[in-house]
Amino acid sequence: MSKSIKTFLAIGLVAIVAACGQDEPLEEYVVVDPEPISSEPTYTGKYK
Repeated sequence: MSKSIKTFLAIGLVAIVAACGQDEPLEEYVVVDPEPISSEPTYTGKYK
């Protein structure tokens, strides 16, 4: 094979390896705690 064909094959191989070697973007998950529907009664120390 001629040098130009070998050069093109080498560049193509490097391009394929570079394209396949990229990391996929990481997906971020956000978890939000829902607020309580009603608040708990607090102890005041007095009977009502």
